[in-house]
Amino acid sequence: MASLDSKKIAAALLRKGFRVADSHHKFYWLYDGEKKTSVKTRISHGGKDYSDGLLAKMKTQLGLDTKAQLLELVECPLSREDYLALLLAKGRVIRD
Repeated sequence: MASLDSKKIAAALLRKGFRVADSHHKFYWLYDGEKKTSVKTRISHGGKDYSDGLLAKMKTQLGLDTKAQLLELVECPLSREDYLALLLAKGRVIRD
């Protein structure tokens, strides 16, 4: 994977249940219903492409194992429900 557009990543995160907290950077926190989880990542305000190095960090922050999973999250083959199931199985999201 060469790069992904930051705006495309941001739009995909919002579709998957992330919410934005603006500061110097935009922090994206995953919500499970109304409950804020510990899963987060950040995207710089400057619109740019994210290269392999930044994508590798982002995939780890998002609880994914491979860049292919990150691409599936952004391109939408990985649904919100499947993503939450993956995070639940890993213990990254806990439901009461």
